[in-house]
Amino acid sequence: MFLWIATFWLVGSWIVPFLAHAAGFSKETLTHRGQALYSLVTDITEGLAGIAILHQCLGRFRPLPPGWFEFKLKGRWHWDVALGCLLFPLVNLLSHINISLVHMSSGPVAGVSSVEQSIVARDPVAMALYAVVVTVCAPIWEEIVFRGFLLPSLTRYMPLPWSILLSAAAFALAHFNVQRVLPLIFLGVVMGGVFARSRNLLASMVLHSLWNGFVFLDLMK
Repeated sequence: MFLWIATFWLVGSWIVPFLAHAAGFSKETLTHRGQALYSLVTDITEGLAGIAILHQCLGRFRPLPPGWFEFKLKGRWHWDVALGCLLFPLVNLLSHINISLVHMSSGPVAGVSSVEQSIVARDPVAMALYAVVVTVCAPIWEEIVFRGFLLPSLTRYMPLPWSILLSAAAFALAHFNVQRVLPLIFLGVVMGGVFARSRNLLASMVLHSLWNGFVFLDLMK
């Protein structure tokens, strides 16, 4: 996990920006579509790097025990996802509470993101690229790392409920956004619970994708 965090920071903060600069691009001067494409490339690169690290580090443990990184279309996991979706309003409420607490303790919240700028500009291509990032790329690699690897690894050292909570806290902190810590921890607990009930990584990925889509559509209002 420490290697993944270091690589995640290195790829997003140094490698991709360096390659973009070497190619003659500056993120600050990119159009809405350019920034969206930049985000997509960065997210895909970070995801592939994280999966490569897991593949390399887990090589000496192969074949992995049954239940690791399982993707199943069959089963009743759809109901678990549906129950998780019912908690979206509560996650949204926690988000507003968190923003209010940060606003009271440290002044104004952060400015408008590039995603929000593209939505305000109503650029359909940029919005489509961001939609791919938040509903496809991010859910896949984040669930592989946090629910596929970290959560089951923690069960070796602590009971399942504590493993779910700790992996959810790591998931929230990995977003580096103090304004979203509370909702992300709760969302991580929900997705961890869905994964633990279904034993199916696809279930938590779908729930994660639906939540990100819910937030994205809410920004478009």
